[in-house]
Amino acid sequence: MEIIPAIDLKDSLCVRLYQGQFDQTTVYDENPVAVAQRWVVQGATRLHIVDLDGAKAGHPVNTDIVRDIVQAIDIPVQLGGGMRCEEDIAAVLDMGVSRVILGTAAVNEPALVERMVQRFGNSIIIGVDARDGYVAIDGWTAATLLRATDLIDQMAHIGVQRIIYTDISRDGTLTEPNYAATSALVRPGGPAIIASGGISHHDHLRELSRLGVEGAIVGRALYTEAIDLATAIDALRG
Repeated sequence: MEIIPAIDLKDSLCVRLYQGQFDQTTVYDENPVAVAQRWVVQGATRLHIVDLDGAKAGHPVNTDIVRDIVQAIDIPVQLGGGMRCEEDIAAVLDMGVSRVILGTAAVNEPALVERMVQRFGNSIIIGVDARDGYVAIDGWTAATLLRATDLIDQMAHIGVQRIIYTDISRDGTLTEPNYAATSALVRPGGPAIIASGGISHHDHLRELSRLGVEGAIVGRALYTEAIDLATAIDALRG
């Protein structure tokens, strides 16, 4: 299982939100590029970047910082936040981002997702962010009546091979992942699942690995040093 450090960008800063609430923001570093380099030094094999301003605005905002990060490191970067049109998706892939995460677009424009999967293949992954099992969109500010499991089934049907599943109620809380919901998504022949939300201990990573997820995105726990990245990577390898 791949451990993927998260870098959330807001106002050009590296931040973390509590349960996706923009009014509960903690700034962890004023230099996101230095943060990215730190995770690489500690053994990260991929970075997860979210343009929070972009997610709220509906279009990419922190593009210059993302470009600086991509140019400063030699591992793949996956990027989400405000990617809702073909031009923006193509632009960030041309910039050197290896995977683009579509969330709101998967709900509002599934035909766009299908076209992007046909054009870019596995470079397109879907972010499914859920509260109490129902998908939230627009930077987690808008609720829907669409169940996460139904959205994943729809995306699998059009060829999506990889899903990032985030339990919003756990995100940034340092409690524990929603094992039951995550486990239910790991199905033979189904999309690979990357888990996110609530990871705060090495034991959480071991349990997620046991459930069969492909990766785990870790944010606040790394910044508060509840999890040491290098140690966690070594433990999973062992």
